[in-house]
Amino acid sequence: MNKKAGIGFYIFLVVFVFLVMFPFIWVFLTSIKPPGEIFSSFKWFTSNPSLESYTAALTSRPLLRYMLNSFVVASLTTILSLTFASFTAYAVTRLPIKGKGLILGVVLAASMFPQIAIISPMFNLITGLGLRNSYLGLVIPYITISLPLSIWILSTFFQKIPFELEESAKLDGASPFQTFRKVILPLATPGIFTTGILVFIAAWNEYLFALTINTADVWRTVPVGISLYQSQFSVPWGDISAATVIVTIPIVILVLFFQKRIVSGLTSGSVKE
Repeated sequence: MNKKAGIGFYIFLVVFVFLVMFPFIWVFLTSIKPPGEIFSSFKWFTSNPSLESYTAALTSRPLLRYMLNSFVVASLTTILSLTFASFTAYAVTRLPIKGKGLILGVVLAASMFPQIAIISPMFNLITGLGLRNSYLGLVIPYITISLPLSIWILSTFFQKIPFELEESAKLDGASPFQTFRKVILPLATPGIFTTGILVFIAAWNEYLFALTINTADVWRTVPVGISLYQSQFSVPWGDISAATVIVTIPIVILVLFFQKRIVSGLTSGSVKE
């Protein structure tokens, strides 16, 4: 009975992983098909694999420039969000401040606002500051989206750290900032890495603000750039698939590189110290 249950579990696991990975597998298989075969056949595999779509994806549009823009914007957003969120989460969870629950409730409510609800005032703000078609013009609205969620997530991790460690640091004469930097921050590193990965991926994939604020082609990010591959009369699915595979590789590498820290962060956030 146990063997049957074990076999059934692995069959279910294989089917589940296949269903999750199916869109990525199909996109990759489409990207290596000759352009003429994409519309003429619905076969899984091609007998004449080609890199023509990858060449076209890199030459027809400035894909590498789009990737650079996305990397810079996502990195700045992640660094600034984690910096402000870590200080805020520490103050809300560890310092004697009145109305902590109300503050966290307001932060959580702010994270639930849909982007379309704030796109108009944010566009007017960025235009008034003269920051359209710039990295900072995207970083500011991205922070408004990522900062509330970052504060909420980091607050969960900071609450799991024993207060005795902080009290010991205070008895040794450490100031609140020294306690934060030398005691709280190192212990919360797994949670900070996990939050950082989530913020980076969200900024990398954001589309609405990038489409509205940065209209010059040289400042476009990856999601907007890929959407521009289609022309008025045709949709080059081979080029789009190849571009999708190329821009996914950095995210996959990033997740694999920080895999242990991400798992450690998710685990430490769910287990009481």
